[in-house]
Amino acid sequence: MISNNKRNRRPFQEDRVVTLTNRGEESAQLMKFVMDMMPDAGRITVKKWLRHGHIMIDGQVVHAFDHQIEPQMEVLVNIGRPFPVFSHPRIKLIYEDEDVMVIHKGYGMLSVGTQSHKREENAYDIMRDYVKRVDPRNKLWVVHRLDRHTTGLMMFAKSERAHDVLRHNWNNMILERLYVAVLEGYVEQDEGYIKSRLAENSRFVVYSTDVPGEGRLAVTNYKVIGRGAGYSLVHFSLDTGRKNQIRVHAADMHHPIAGDRKYGAKTNPIGRLALHAQTLRFAHPITRKDMNFQSPVPREFAGVIRGKNQ
Repeated sequence: MISNNKRNRRPFQEDRVVTLTNRGEESAQLMKFVMDMMPDAGRITVKKWLRHGHIMIDGQVVHAFDHQIEPQMEVLVNIGRPFPVFSHPRIKLIYEDEDVMVIHKGYGMLSVGTQSHKREENAYDIMRDYVKRVDPRNKLWVVHRLDRHTTGLMMFAKSERAHDVLRHNWNNMILERLYVAVLEGYVEQDEGYIKSRLAENSRFVVYSTDVPGEGRLAVTNYKVIGRGAGYSLVHFSLDTGRKNQIRVHAADMHHPIAGDRKYGAKTNPIGRLALHAQTLRFAHPITRKDMNFQSPVPREFAGVIRGKNQ
């Protein structure tokens, strides 16, 4: 007997994308342009494509019939099915190609599921479901993580080849990882670095250790970009990528990240950990192209040092 779920499940539809280019010297309305370029489709079909998301321009699905198509602009028409569109309240899809994906992860979300939080929503499961919706054969690989309470840029691999390159050459492929944080107190030096070996105890607290042979080397560079109202706004760049590295090293500086009670913070001016992954720059694992992504500094961070979040 066939269950209702299996009976009602739609078969996967392949993309059948036609690229239309405005070769003229003047702009044109989208609907008229598509009808002129695809006269066999007919007005009713083109209206249906617009309504159901079959037409994309500059990576965005367009529904407006009067959208202006400038000279040399390309219009993609997916005859096979609507273009899959990603939407989630706490994740923004920043970039995607056949090999890599960059997202902006919101506050309070795990990067991947854990043994103790198997059923909790996490960025990996959400993005894997999205790529499977695009094509059930698609896969997704984790290449790095952000702490649950850290916001900002995060990358996944979409092909096994890209995953292997990133996994085996991470330090060479990652050109820059820049974080911004609000630290308690005024950091004395304008810039410097912290170097220690990091270990983790049974309570999952990471700490710096001087015990020979214990922990893994971690190096964090910092630069103060603002001070005020008893706080410092600081850029951090990583030579290594250890768990909780910035949080531990900020505490080692005796200036814990605001809102980070786990590592000694006494204040919480914005109601969350004030740590944000601002810049992610890497060599594309396949093309070797320089890929540089920026996420704006959260407005609340600047508000803290201006005394507006007290």
